[in-house]
Amino acid sequence: MQSLLLCSGQVFLKFALAKMPPFAWSKDFFAALALNWQLAACGLLFGSASLVWMYILRHFPFSTAYPMASMSYVFGMVAAILFFHEEVSLQKWCGVACIILGCALIAR
Repeated sequence: MQSLLLCSGQVFLKFALAKMPPFAWSKDFFAALALNWQLAACGLLFGSASLVWMYILRHFPFSTAYPMASMSYVFGMVAAILFFHEEVSLQKWCGVACIILGCALIAR
């Protein structure tokens, strides 16, 4: 769940940044920042992921919990395809398979 929240926050961050003008110390830039609902959603998702992460760290061994966080990379790959229409090479899929296998071995 934490990895999914974290990945979702990254997706909203990418959408938010695509709508932002180039950085400037101007009233217009900060107004665009304040009115960017995707950025607010990103913050809420990151905050929620942090709360879930605190629960996980409290109740599970660190040697199990921390490697499982790498599942966010798997979710990120799927999000890249679904939301950003990116091409994913066979080499990247092999890397994702290694992450999934590693998580399966750790979870046993």
